Amino acid sequence: MLGKSQNPVIPYKVKKGEDYMNPNQLDHFRQILHGIKAGLGEDIDRTVHTMQDEATVFADPNDRATQESDMGLELRNRDRERKLIKKINEMLGKIDSGEYGYCDNCGIEIGLNRLEARPTATLCIDCKTLDEIREKQIAK
Repeated sequence: MLGKSQNPVIPYKVKKGEDYMNPNQLDHFRQILHGIKAGLGEDIDRTVHTMQDEATVFADPNDRATQESDMGLELRNRDRERKLIKKINEMLGKIDSGEYGYCDNCGIEIGLNRLEARPTATLCIDCKTLDEIREKQIAK
């Protein structure tokens, strides 16, 4: 999920008696989300420049097909990243409104470790597990 230029996240060290999602923790996750977003923006810009530079018309149909396939894959990746940027913006809004870090389904704490692994998580591990079980049952 991290952009190629993104540095690894330094885990938040909880201080004794510290409240969940206090201003320090919220700032920690705000920085993580902004860092991921900046890395994704760089990747998107790099793709645009690469596609402009590589816009060659090949005479050989196989070369043209390979180029179109590569561009299609690249565009699908960028579309996923665009959706992730939208999700990051939603999470930044939740931080600002004081709703970040709590399960959208049951309202309990998602947990710092889960949020550091997946800063865009909206469900606690129990609700996410149940959600995945339901998806598997529907898919069968």
